[in-house]
Amino acid sequence: MKWLLQVSRFFVGGLFIFSGAIKINDPVGTAIKLEEYFEVFASDIASFFEIFVPLALPLAVFLCVLEVVLGIAVLLNYRVKITYWLLLIIIVFFTFLTFYSAYFDKVTDCGCFGDAIKLTPWESFIKDIILTIFIAFLFLKRGLVASESEESRTKDIIIGGATALSLFIGIYAIRHLPFIDFRAYKVGNNLPELMEPSGELKYEYVMEKDGKEYRMEQYPTDKSYTFKEMVILNPEVQPKITDYAVWNDEGDFTQETFTGNKLFVITYNVEKVNKEHFSEINTLISQLSGQVDTWALTASDPTSFEAFRHEVQLAVPYYYSDATVLKTIIRSNPGLLLVKDGLVKGKWHFNDVPTAYDVQSLLR
Repeated sequence: MKWLLQVSRFFVGGLFIFSGAIKINDPVGTAIKLEEYFEVFASDIASFFEIFVPLALPLAVFLCVLEVVLGIAVLLNYRVKITYWLLLIIIVFFTFLTFYSAYFDKVTDCGCFGDAIKLTPWESFIKDIILTIFIAFLFLKRGLVASESEESRTKDIIIGGATALSLFIGIYAIRHLPFIDFRAYKVGNNLPELMEPSGELKYEYVMEKDGKEYRMEQYPTDKSYTFKEMVILNPEVQPKITDYAVWNDEGDFTQETFTGNKLFVITYNVEKVNKEHFSEINTLISQLSGQVDTWALTASDPTSFEAFRHEVQLAVPYYYSDATVLKTIIRSNPGLLLVKDGLVKGKWHFNDVPTAYDVQSLLR
């Protein structure tokens, strides 16, 4: 029994620490997922869920820090009874979210491990079911675990330190950018290459005939077969970027974003944009004139963006892109993205507007 308790503790604690650490590195990404859930629940269950949308970011930080601290508490046998109650509550909450995503096909990526490890909704749900089993076992045996644990000043210091460090990482990532960028638009990535498959895509056709299902590599010429679906056999070679597009009223300009030196001022929502640093951004644009083409990218409507750009005196051509894509590119509104011939050279939060020298150095 003791070895099973030990295995369960290390499995649950380790997974909670890993999951929480990945997400606290990018709390804005977690907040975006929570917003999606709240909007879906407001539409499908009850409208009062809308009140949680503005609270998504602080809730994201709280949940991520809680995951890390609970994981460490499990490994340390720290305050076992309250720790295991919290574990049970949080896993029931997460399991409900992943089940809802999987069964109703609402939020196709739960963000369980941020952008580091992508899981399908059903994979996420199965992961949570396995975790629930281990946590339920620990919960039922919490009396035995508690009897063998001792509270100490050292444990208090470790838990307090882990809480403080997690909060620091989360707040830093919000005020700047994540320490580690797991997304396809990170510095050093070649965007045009990531929009192409990394290998030859292979498919199989799922057909039905006389009530039986058949899987074939070639589409059958026999018309007695009924087509059901086409399944990709090597999804790992699919393009990492599938939804990037830039356009305006004159047409599509996606390929033009990959030519020459481009500085993109990304403002996905002008209603939520921070306007304090646009004087610095405008100064940077002026100093780079003739060396770098500056474009503004937005998901806001033309009327709103026109009024906004005149207010902040953003005198650059602007184009449209999908809001989700822009949020994926950079966790800042506004944010700056530097691209040279499709290669990402730099990314900056609005709190870290670079100097012209910094930009020029990256382009050499």
